[in-house]
Amino acid sequence: MSVNVLYRTTARATGGRDGHAETLDGQFKVDLGTPKELGGNGQGNNPEQLFAAGYSACFLGAMKFAASQDKTITLPDETHVTATVGIGARTDGGFGITVDLEVSLPGMDRSVAEELVKKTEHICPYAHATKGNIATTIKIEN
Repeated sequence: MSVNVLYRTTARATGGRDGHAETLDGQFKVDLGTPKELGGNGQGNNPEQLFAAGYSACFLGAMKFAASQDKTITLPDETHVTATVGIGARTDGGFGITVDLEVSLPGMDRSVAEELVKKTEHICPYAHATKGNIATTIKIEN
């Protein structure tokens, strides 16, 4: 599979989970901190929060694109995607993450919502990149 890259960004992290990350263009900067549940003080943001924000935004963007390709679908104004990212020890050693997506499509017919989410899973680069690598669940609320 080849990718026709239309945009690139570069970020650098220093200090690991208790450090700092920023894009090289200076548009995004974040102080990082390890969550209390992982032995830190809970100050700052962590990679799981950043991944949850990115995944939910990307999935919603892909869903908007999928809906625009099907002229019969109009997304409700209140449409939103919530991503919950978990981290923990893998049974084979090391660490792994999980993702639970909640897709809210208030008032949309259930079968239309399910078909839209199925198309979105194929379009969304986050969903594509993580397929088969991360335990992911998707719950549709409508």
